[in-house]
Amino acid sequence: MIGTLDPKVPPGPLDQKWRNHRDHSRLVNPNNRRKLEIIVVGSGLAGGSAAATLGELGYRVKCFCFQDSPRRAHSIAAQGGINAAKNYQNDGDSVYRLFYDTIKGGDFRSREANVYRLAEIANNIIDQCVAQGVPFAREYSGYLANRSFGGAQVSRTFYARGQTGQQLLLGCYQALCRQVASGMVQMFPYTEMLDLVIVNGQAKGIITRNLRSGKIERHAADAVVLATGGYGNVFYLSTNARGSNVTATYRAYKRGALFANPSFTQIHPTCIPVSGDYQSKLTLMSESLRNDGRVWVPKRKEDRFKPPGEIPEADRDYYLERKYPSYGNLAPRDISSRAAKEVCDEGRGVGPGGRGVYLDFADAIKRLGVETIRERYGNLFHVYQKITGEDAYKVPMRIYPAVHYTMGGLWVDYDLMSNVPGLFVIGEANFSDHGANRLGASALMQGLADGYFVMPNTLPNYLAGQMGKRPFPESPEFEQAEQSVRARIEKLLKVNGTRSADSFHRELGLLLWDKCGMSRNEQGLREALRKIPELRAEFWRDVRVPGDKEDYNQSLERAGRVADFLEFAELMCIDALERDESAGAHFREEHQTPDGEALRDDESHAAVFAWEFQGDGQPSKLYREQLHFETVHLAQRSYK
Repeated sequence: MIGTLDPKVPPGPLDQKWRNHRDHSRLVNPNNRRKLEIIVVGSGLAGGSAAATLGELGYRVKCFCFQDSPRRAHSIAAQGGINAAKNYQNDGDSVYRLFYDTIKGGDFRSREANVYRLAEIANNIIDQCVAQGVPFAREYSGYLANRSFGGAQVSRTFYARGQTGQQLLLGCYQALCRQVASGMVQMFPYTEMLDLVIVNGQAKGIITRNLRSGKIERHAADAVVLATGGYGNVFYLSTNARGSNVTATYRAYKRGALFANPSFTQIHPTCIPVSGDYQSKLTLMSESLRNDGRVWVPKRKEDRFKPPGEIPEADRDYYLERKYPSYGNLAPRDISSRAAKEVCDEGRGVGPGGRGVYLDFADAIKRLGVETIRERYGNLFHVYQKITGEDAYKVPMRIYPAVHYTMGGLWVDYDLMSNVPGLFVIGEANFSDHGANRLGASALMQGLADGYFVMPNTLPNYLAGQMGKRPFPESPEFEQAEQSVRARIEKLLKVNGTRSADSFHRELGLLLWDKCGMSRNEQGLREALRKIPELRAEFWRDVRVPGDKEDYNQSLERAGRVADFLEFAELMCIDALERDESAGAHFREEHQTPDGEALRDDESHAAVFAWEFQGDGQPSKLYREQLHFETVHLAQRSYK
């Protein structure tokens, strides 16, 4: 079954859509805003900025996070920077160019109007953050500094060394703290959302578990905002924090929200390679390093065991510069990742297992001096040395692609509201802006655009009709949702098997990486779709969850999230199988150009694939939102 979707994009040219749209926002009378209550799940850049802004506008907000503080949100791990088209470098940048680079970078699989709005808002984000005191890097003149990122030939990325996410999060956190102190925002740390409550077809609350006490609680509101990040940890090994998970969005999916493009997962080309089976996560080395670092491998297989200093220049293959001369080492992430896999598959990879390539700073240090490199990337070099024991000022870094970000997420319309009225989804938790591949430095841009500017303007349109409609937490819908959560917890604790949840998660991650990772094919996807249900059945037969439900129990937390991953992984593979084309990070081996690039099928697949839950054990229903391009022209993406 296939249905169609209406994204509710307003009419008019691209540069007028957002302006026309927001003229009708904030319909709630200021005197009534305190009577309305909003739940925000997630306190990273998207959720924290949303809660702070809604509180500033006069709404009462409950903000939930499973960390001990919003300062611990995974947004803190974003390193490289945030994009905006201020053209400080006078190198020809513009809002349109940022918009076009983002559309092209996503391989023409994102909604044009949303991306243009994002590009328009980006400049305002920088002004907002400077006003908050975010210590962006500056030139000697005092102007904000910029550097380049993959997929762009201009310098538009604002940064604070290699810790941009941390600095932006601290700016957001102080705005949030101001609203907490004023009483407009109430924080609920150590609290995990376990279900969404639907009342009369509208999102009206959530069921949570306090991670310290184990207490199950009901929270009613007039609207729910999900800002819970992505699902990259379905692969087990990823650059995401260990706690990052799919539970909130997947439970919303099982309550009727559509899940869009779940197979669109981003592989980041510059991560520290896997070093052993004992690892529980991977460490990102910022893409900004590719500004000054050169990527290479030996030309001959037999040289890969030699120390890099013993391989002469003539015997090195700077493969990105060779294959993509226009962009060189700043080719987009999906292309750079596949190129690294290709040379390693040829047997020219370096390091243990041959799964690594060199990122070499020798030329940059010779040209700029070691102190300049230290000023730009010092903390990244420090992290690398702590993990590997190698000094990247003296020897090249070793890097390899790893799972990093997810472009898929819950489907939203132009207002960032899902198909479930009253359920808004922002940041990485939605699908809206990045298509089939996210360009570097765009995640922070989207999270803050959604939280500071878009959702606070569109949510009031919905709230205007919700005065006096908030249900009581004692209503039958809340009772049913709570009983469902309790039953699931009891089921996990009663299995009393022999295997840990982590062992199942690791097995699932290896299967997904092999069959639905950097490249996919029909045979591998069908094999995964046979094995995932078998692994899921074994999980429910043999998982061991020690401890008690009404206590601090991290094993129970992990088991619940792994159970969701075991269901969600099947949806990912179904989506990857249904999208019978290559696009961006979704690389189907059956569909590639003669020189190995992704080959799209615009006639059949220029659409968003959104899936509707039909019940346990039943196939999901596919909805398609056809993508219409008014300004850009569909073309084979080329970075050569």
